[in-house]
Amino acid sequence: MIHRMLRYPAGWEWHVLQQARQQTVRDEPLPSRKNAHKLAASSREEQRAVKAFTKQEQDAAEQHMDELKLQFPESAAWIDECAGRRTNNISVGETSRSGKLLYGTLMFQVTDDQADVQPFHFWLTDKKLLTMHEDMRLPLRLQAVQHAPKLESCTTAPEAMFIMLSIILDTFHAGLDGFEKRLGELETTMRQENRTGLIDVIFERRYDLLHWSHLFIPVREVHSAAKEAFMDDLTESDSFQRITHKLERIEALLKHYALEIDTLISMDDAISNFRGNDIMKTLTIFTVLFLPATIIGGIWGVNFENLPFKEYKWSFTAMIGAILIITLCMYVWLWKKGWTGDLLNGRSPKEIVAAEDAPIQVKRSDRRRAGRVKASASSSATKEKSRTHRK
Repeated sequence: MIHRMLRYPAGWEWHVLQQARQQTVRDEPLPSRKNAHKLAASSREEQRAVKAFTKQEQDAAEQHMDELKLQFPESAAWIDECAGRRTNNISVGETSRSGKLLYGTLMFQVTDDQADVQPFHFWLTDKKLLTMHEDMRLPLRLQAVQHAPKLESCTTAPEAMFIMLSIILDTFHAGLDGFEKRLGELETTMRQENRTGLIDVIFERRYDLLHWSHLFIPVREVHSAAKEAFMDDLTESDSFQRITHKLERIEALLKHYALEIDTLISMDDAISNFRGNDIMKTLTIFTVLFLPATIIGGIWGVNFENLPFKEYKWSFTAMIGAILIITLCMYVWLWKKGWTGDLLNGRSPKEIVAAEDAPIQVKRSDRRRAGRVKASASSSATKEKSRTHRK
């Protein structure tokens, strides 16, 4: 385990601890005599060497952990709890020496990959900050040159802790920007071409939003726990107020995205209902139109000996003509009732909207013409009055 201590001008310390990755070693049984000839002696020796080397690494890590516990006796329990923990856990307490205490584990996303989530173990007092990491990408990012002046300007360790949280949230902002771009593309696709498979994409965006919300809630909890632990000493600092505004902005974005996704789901549900109603209406209309043909065909298809008009030459033609006339009459009756709508006309929704807007435009043009005629009439009447007055 690597231990690096950074001391800042205000007197507070940052101890960076690299946690050793725990490697599980399986004690595989030796091969049976039947298959012993398949394994060479060199391979068995290599396996034994790897096991011995791994055992040495584990012993060295445990020895270093014991040294850390002796060096930081107040955080010994926290060091033991951090081993293998990969869940969010925030706690507030007090120590006999340092007083106010905030410690726990915060899971955060390192890169754009949602599976790349790493734990950030922290133990925080007024003058000391201990962080333990499995992956050194975050400590290197926090110790970058552009962030050094911010940490050096901090007077206490809690202020520096929230500057680090603000740096961690930069990845959060980048992820939300990518989510907003994908959500905008989904809205555009849904407006231009509403396919039936878009509901799967909508739910995929919903799962993405749940992922970011799951990462945001622990940060909010750390923010509230810090106010509980350090009270006014921390809340009046600039770093705490900045991250407060940043968290409020992120929370507003998450609520706005959730509202947009709920709207998309409602729209897709409404469109699906409209489509289902149109399909059922279309099937009903076609069933009614072909009902006379079905009835007459069923009657004429019965094997009766004394069937009316059976011996006449033009009986089949007359039957077909009667079917067409009855079907046409039923269609005209349905059309006059307004029950066919635009199902049998074959017009697209854009054409329907354009046809509905056309009378409005005509009415507007008629109003403009009437206004012009009225204005010209009033102007001519004014001229006549002026001429009469002169006379």
